[in-house]
Amino acid sequence: MRRQRASIEDEGGVDITPMIDVVFIMLIFFIVTASFIKESGVEIKRPPAVTATPKVRASILVGIDESGQVWVDKRPIDVRAVRSTIERLRAENPEGSIVVQADTNSKSEVLVKVMDAIKQAGVDECSISARPVD
Repeated sequence: MRRQRASIEDEGGVDITPMIDVVFIMLIFFIVTASFIKESGVEIKRPPAVTATPKVRASILVGIDESGQVWVDKRPIDVRAVRSTIERLRAENPEGSIVVQADTNSKSEVLVKVMDAIKQAGVDECSISARPVD
């Protein structure tokens, strides 16, 4: 009687090791394939443009809010620090493209200073963000 009861109890266990392996593999897959959305760190009201085309990947986003504050990587920075910040970010990702997101109410003077600093950092191509006209 004891032998039958012991063998019945042994068969009732569930081995969850394969399930844990599958969960970890799925987790790694989703982390590797996930596209991370980068933001400049400030809410920008982009101006409309008829010729606006979507840019698939922008690795460095520079935001200019309506008060003229410049934002990079969700941190406010001084306009004079844009060049060094862009140089540092380009050293980390040399193939990354740069997109400037200027608010419709921001001053063009700040935009020109930011674009000039980006050019001085050695970046030849820089895009300005706009929303397509509906």
